[in-house]
Amino acid sequence: MRPISLIKVPFLFCLFIEFQIVVSFVAKGQERSDLRVAFWNFENFFDPFVDSTRTYNEFTENGSQHWTASRFYKKRNNLYKAILSISENEPLAILGIAEIENQYVLNMLFDKTPLKTHNYRIIHYEGDDKRGIDVAMVYCIDKMQLLHSEPIKIKNIKTRDILYAKFSDRHSDTLHVFVNHWPSRYGGERETIKLRALAAKTLKHKIDSLVFLHQTIPKIIIMGDFNDTPEDPSIKDILCAGDALVNLFADEKKLGFEGTLKHQYTWQIFDQIIVTNSLINNKTGLVYKKNSATIFHADFLFEKDESFGGVRLFRTYVGPKYFGGYSDHLPVYIDLIYR
Repeated sequence: MRPISLIKVPFLFCLFIEFQIVVSFVAKGQERSDLRVAFWNFENFFDPFVDSTRTYNEFTENGSQHWTASRFYKKRNNLYKAILSISENEPLAILGIAEIENQYVLNMLFDKTPLKTHNYRIIHYEGDDKRGIDVAMVYCIDKMQLLHSEPIKIKNIKTRDILYAKFSDRHSDTLHVFVNHWPSRYGGERETIKLRALAAKTLKHKIDSLVFLHQTIPKIIIMGDFNDTPEDPSIKDILCAGDALVNLFADEKKLGFEGTLKHQYTWQIFDQIIVTNSLINNKTGLVYKKNSATIFHADFLFEKDESFGGVRLFRTYVGPKYFGGYSDHLPVYIDLIYR
């Protein structure tokens, strides 16, 4: 399946001010030299239409979530303004995404909003998740060239695929990227631990095959909503066993915020970016920009937490109740530079 081409439009300069977002477009000649790679779980970004091929249609006008066209467009507009803020006026090199329903919602977000000026292309494959939510990847063709992409199935589970893509940058350096949304803790953390372990083993096997193929450690970025913290066995003991992988989100004190999602009083880091040590230690080419790993935590993504104190994420829904916010996860990102 080829990525969908989006329409180019002439240079545009405009200003958006809403929910404390101030974003301006800049000319290509003013672009910074680093590449920003981000991930965000969009929280149930469904279209408002009934899908007759699926049993799950709660996010429709007559479904339990009463998901109308106006609510869909509000969600879309929230997302594009936040993405513009994350990117700081420039195209992201790569954006990994979780919890999107289909190609339609991606086209509406990246082709029918001001994001279209950033020359993004979409990579998406329909997966086997029972609710119909998938992972996807978006990249800027001015920064990266797609060489190959494919979905990786996790055997014996009807869950989200792991999305793999191989890129070449403008300096002909090769970058391998994996986007993940591992099985959730719904039904209990202990009861579902084996499912995330299986996802970790599937991903580890693919990474090991890349190392074997190249006979060296290639430049790899692993990102996603893992539904586990950096200290949980699926990540620490299975995926990151050995010295090849470095979890850039293992130390919360260096990330600018204490977590990517909140459960009652506690913030946790489920959304992470992990890289091979070749992206840190190599002396030439594309490398990780030191201390750039960040949990994006702009004020407009929060609201006051009346139940447990402090703030909580400004979500689209909390259970069946509609709030009209952004997501139940915070975005994360890293920057890459050239040596």
